[in-house]
Amino acid sequence: MRVLVADDEQLLADTVANGLRRLSMAVDVVYDGDSASERLSVNRYDVAVLDRDMPGRTGDEVCREVAGSPDGTKILMLTAAAGIRDRIDGLGLGADDYLTKPFAFAELAARVQALARRSGPALPPVLQQAGIVLDSTRHTVTRGGTTLALSAKEFAVLHVLMRAAGRVVSTEELLEQAWDEHADPLTNTVRMTVMTLRRKLGEPSPIHTVRRVGYRLGS
Repeated sequence: MRVLVADDEQLLADTVANGLRRLSMAVDVVYDGDSASERLSVNRYDVAVLDRDMPGRTGDEVCREVAGSPDGTKILMLTAAAGIRDRIDGLGLGADDYLTKPFAFAELAARVQALARRSGPALPPVLQQAGIVLDSTRHTVTRGGTTLALSAKEFAVLHVLMRAAGRVVSTEELLEQAWDEHADPLTNTVRMTVMTLRRKLGEPSPIHTVRRVGYRLGS
């Protein structure tokens, strides 16, 4: 799951981003509307969290640009304006959800997760494959009834592979969906993460390497 957080309150934006990263999301952060518009034109995000009042392009303008785009990015608007008219106006711009400040992080995270499930083909919050059960809402993974302690990146990689439902996922696709824009594509970070994930999942390994193509999850 890849998320863009755009808010000119830098401490708030960074706090939200770090919290979402702990839930295994790949998060990019910007602090003005022009940067948000640029990132959204270059990268494919499942969800964009946009503050309505930002320098440069406002969140409203960015929302108008993105709403209805073919890549399916869902928009969660943030604002200090809590009136009913404000919420109606925000949703009327094309936003998929609306949250007023101050907010509880747990509620924001739940809304982001719900929007992400709607950004592509409909998927349930609990995925099951090859004896593995992944609950994206509770952020838990079990195999054969045993709960596994996965790092945030291991969870994210497993989530991408399970969402692919047996399709081969390339290293580039894993980098795009499980890491943020600062990931170095020339490192072996994906290979190392898959290696530790395999070890934690145990034998027989459900992750298969397709030489020079990528990885596939299957029995």
